Amino acid sequence: MVWRAATQSDVARVLPFLDAHIQSSMFLLENLSQHGLGSDHPNALSLWLQAQGDGVFAITNAGNVLMQMPEASAQDWREAGALLGARAIHGVLGDAPQVRSFVAANGLGDHPCQLDSDDPGFLLDLAELTVEMRDDEALISVREAPRALMDAWRTAYEIEAVQAPPEKARIKGPKDIDQFIARDSHRVLLVDGVPVAMSGYNTTYEDTVQVGGVYTPPALRGRGYARRVVGRHMAECRARGARRAVLFAASEEAARAYQAIGFRRAGSFALVLFSEPAHLRAGDVEPCT
Repeated sequence: MVWRAATQSDVARVLPFLDAHIQSSMFLLENLSQHGLGSDHPNALSLWLQAQGDGVFAITNAGNVLMQMPEASAQDWREAGALLGARAIHGVLGDAPQVRSFVAANGLGDHPCQLDSDDPGFLLDLAELTVEMRDDEALISVREAPRALMDAWRTAYEIEAVQAPPEKARIKGPKDIDQFIARDSHRVLLVDGVPVAMSGYNTTYEDTVQVGGVYTPPALRGRGYARRVVGRHMAECRARGARRAVLFAASEEAARAYQAIGFRRAGSFALVLFSEPAHLRAGDVEPCT
């Protein structure tokens, strides 16, 4: 396979291809549409395209590898890895079969990981959303919720869902809440005025939102709060013009909650987050430990 570096003029051609694989392309789509190529934003991309065909391969400034190349061979993935030179790789995210093929072809299977997970993917046409409304419940913005509680929830989420070390989670959790407030991306479900669960989206592209950051404290699980907070939040997004929602579920319990409000299975999504940066060098793949 022959690769070439993408230019800004390629973006308009790439976006429809990625949209056709929306469930596993949301990070690529938002990063391209919001940050483009060549900027210094952490999510801006270095992007390569197949000289012939529709394959897309990228790494963010923050070191996350992204791809959309459904028909790639092991050799294709090795050649893609060689494009990265000595750049530090902090994670590999995307369609699970593609991520697994890239990781295996580039000798990264044994590299130390903070998180190494394949999760079922889901897609929803928001016209088919099922929302349960209860008189004793209300939805508020995360900025209206008690700040200390939101920081604690997000810190706990980082430890549980992303398997972050507690000391890092305690730093990242409040920073994430700052971003959620700035983006107005997260909502909190209240029952009789008491916060019980959080829903959010981590990426958007045109009329599609990618649900993320859903959290219910352990003591409150099993009561349908996650299902209802996501349902009400997606209804709000629909009222603002969104037509589709995608997500990946971290557990069977979460999957059942999403299916109950209308989400349907759509492939699988892999998140491989390295606990220390990995490096690839053309012709000299760094050994993994």
